[in-house]
Amino acid sequence: MGQTLILTGTQAAALAAKLCRVQVVAAYPITPQSKIPEVLSEYVERGELNAEFVRVESEHSAMGVCISASIVGARVFTATAANGLAYMHEQLHWAAGARLPIVMPVTNRGLGAPWTILNDMQDTIAQRDTGWMQFYCMNNQEVLDQVILAYRIAEQLLIPTMVCFDGFRLSHTMMPVNVPSQEEVDAFLPPYQPAYTLDAENPVNINPVVMTDPIPDSEGNLCPGYMGFRHRLQESFESAWPVISEAAKSFNERFGRSYEDCLYRYKTEDADFLFVTMGSLSSEASETVDLLREEGFKAGVIGIRAYRPFPAKALAQAVEKAKSIAVVEKAISYGYEGAVATELKAALFSNNGHRPVLFNYIVGLGGKDVKPSDLLEIAHETTRAAAEGTHQECPRWLGAGV
Repeated sequence: MGQTLILTGTQAAALAAKLCRVQVVAAYPITPQSKIPEVLSEYVERGELNAEFVRVESEHSAMGVCISASIVGARVFTATAANGLAYMHEQLHWAAGARLPIVMPVTNRGLGAPWTILNDMQDTIAQRDTGWMQFYCMNNQEVLDQVILAYRIAEQLLIPTMVCFDGFRLSHTMMPVNVPSQEEVDAFLPPYQPAYTLDAENPVNINPVVMTDPIPDSEGNLCPGYMGFRHRLQESFESAWPVISEAAKSFNERFGRSYEDCLYRYKTEDADFLFVTMGSLSSEASETVDLLREEGFKAGVIGIRAYRPFPAKALAQAVEKAKSIAVVEKAISYGYEGAVATELKAALFSNNGHRPVLFNYIVGLGGKDVKPSDLLEIAHETTRAAAEGTHQECPRWLGAGV
C-alpha cells in the first residue's frame, strides 16, 4: 500500500523517478530544480535506486547523455529550468527526431535577461515546437503522478515528454502527496522495452543524414526522407489521445486519481464566464471563482493539463457555452499575444465556430505575484466587455508597471 508524505514539488519529481526505476540520471543543477538531482543522488548513494548517476558540465551535455542512454535501451531522466532548457534547445530537437521516450521535469522559471530565479512559463512555451509532449501540473500530487504517467505514455508513443510545474510556487512548496508503493508502480509501468536493440553483429546507422526524397536501404526497402520522418512524428502526436486516455484510465483504476480528462474543470457546467489557464494558476483561479459565485457570477475554470499535443477539440467543447473567456498566461509570444490565447482562438474557429468575447491577460512574469484581486479585476473587466460588446485589440499586461 502507498503512503501520504509532505513533499515539495522537486521531491515529488525525484521520488516519482525512483518509483519508475530510471536507469540513467543526467544531473546538472539550476535553480529551482536543483533539489531533484540532489535527492536522486541520495537514493543512488543509499542503494535505493539502481541507476547510473552522471554528473555533467552543462544542460546540453545532460540531454546528450539522455539521448545516448535512451538509444541503447535505458529508461532515462533529467530535469532543468529556464536558461538551462534553452541551452538544451538543439538536443531537444535531436531527442524528438530520434523518437526517444525521455521524461524531463521542468520547473518553470523566467528566462534571462534580466536575470530572475522566479516563476513564469516562458521557458517551456518557447520550446513547444521541438517535438516534445508537454504536461502541466497544478499541484505536487500531479507532479508525482504525471511523471509516472509520462513514462508509460512516452514509451508507447516514442515521444519525449516534459512534465512542467511552477518554480518555487510548486517546486519549493510542501503539500500532502499520496505516494503509491513500488509494487503498484511496477504493475502499472513495466520495464522499458526499446523498439530496437543495438547489436555489434548487425550494425546499423543511427540518425544518418537523409535526403529530401525516399531512398532504398541496403536491402532495397524504401526509407522516408527528412519530411517523411517529420510527418511520422506529427502523426504520432495526432494519434496520441487514445494512448494518453488509456494510460490515464489504467492509472485511475490502480491509484484512484483520474487524468482521463486532459482538462481540469471547476464549476464549468453552467458557467457564462471562464478562466482558461495552466499550472498553479488553475488553483488560484478556482479560489477566485468561489468569490465570483458569491457575487452572483456564473464563473468557472478550465485548466489545460496537456498542452502538447494541444487539446483543441476538447477545449472548444469545454468553452462552447461561455459568453466570455479570460485566457490568463505566464508567457507571451512577442509581437502578438499569449500562445494559449492564439491556439484557443484557432480551436474555436476550427471546431465549433463559437465566438465568445475572449480577452488575453499576461501575468506573473518573473514571479510577479498574482493576487485574488487581480483575477477578480480580470473577471469583471472581461464580463463587462461581453455585456457592452467591446473587444480587446492587444493582450493586457497586469502588474507590469514600473
